Amino acid sequence: MNLYKKDFPIFNNNPKLVYLDNGATSQKPQLVIDAISSYYENSCANVHRGVHHLSDVSTTIFETSKKTVASFFGAKNSELIFTRNATEALNGLAYGWAMNNLKEGDIILVSLLEHHANIVPWQEVGKQIGTHLNYISLTNEGLLDINDLEEKIIKHGNKIKLISLAHVSNTLGTIAPINKVISLIKKHKINCKVSLDGAQSAPHMKINFAKLGVDFYAFSGHKMLGPMGIGGLLVKETLLQNNEMKPWLFGGGMIESVYKEKTIFNEDLSERFIPGTPDVASVAGLATACEYLNKIEMEKVEQDDKALVKYALDQLSTINEVEIIGPKSTQDRLGSVAFIYKGVHAHDVAQVLDGENVAVRSGHHCTMPLHTENKWVATVRASFSIYNSKDDIDKLVNAIKKIKTIFK
Repeated sequence: MNLYKKDFPIFNNNPKLVYLDNGATSQKPQLVIDAISSYYENSCANVHRGVHHLSDVSTTIFETSKKTVASFFGAKNSELIFTRNATEALNGLAYGWAMNNLKEGDIILVSLLEHHANIVPWQEVGKQIGTHLNYISLTNEGLLDINDLEEKIIKHGNKIKLISLAHVSNTLGTIAPINKVISLIKKHKINCKVSLDGAQSAPHMKINFAKLGVDFYAFSGHKMLGPMGIGGLLVKETLLQNNEMKPWLFGGGMIESVYKEKTIFNEDLSERFIPGTPDVASVAGLATACEYLNKIEMEKVEQDDKALVKYALDQLSTINEVEIIGPKSTQDRLGSVAFIYKGVHAHDVAQVLDGENVAVRSGHHCTMPLHTENKWVATVRASFSIYNSKDDIDKLVNAIKKIKTIFK
């Protein structure tokens, strides 16, 4: 039996459940649930502004948890801005940085792999200030086409102001070659920022923001064993210190003083981006999830995940009706395996699997441009977490084999 499954009460309450929809959200260990409950039962009070004891306790929980989360990502405490999720983080990047630093004619590069959360905000920025959104092509296997990226860098040069990429694709599982991207930027000496959508990488690999070499990193807590409603945006400290990255939400808490005519914002970078009451309970829950993952060690999490991906690829490839999409090597893939069952719509496949207690995701996974480009109506995605095992994949494969008996 999987070593970690016992820590997750949902499996005790649903013993037949095979949960393979972790790319959408992960399940929560009892420790995380307890941390949230404990805060509301024992320590609930507003932070920072109270002088009573309970407010001090709540503030300590918030600040200590924030340091834990920042440390988990190899970032400074001041570099972490809490948001509700990665989507809000990317919107914060659009409105807090892009709207204040880009101008008409500037170019933002994304890839065809991107989740809508890393496309729609840039389309909106373009509508408002006249920037252009260009797409980096993919290889036939679903990898980022580095040659196409270099051609675009040579062609557009310093007009390119931001390259924003999914660190790991939520559909194909493709791992972005960040080192190669940064090397090209340095090689051609362009003044360009790099952003990563880490919603699918944070749960599966060790992240060291200080060593990644990127300027921004967005993540969601609920995909990495934490609660829903909490995520974050990591921003290089220099961009905060020089006020290049500005607050995009305004109100109490973030201010030093307010006058009738003007407001002076807090000089403390950790507080400047907290407009109002933060979700302290969720921050505490996320910190507990980070501690839980640290005990396992993220290097082991990645190793185990790649073993599951390889096993899934091997087993699914034995079914003639199944077409696996995306990279065929675990060197280039992490977190999930997506496929098409020939002749049967993805939603019908998912419904049959659900009848066998196997939960997967079907549809376009918020990557419509990718699906449209490849003429896929919809795909099925099995995505993994630490509590999954080869036995879960065997049950997935056995359930898929039943489709043939239903759709003749």
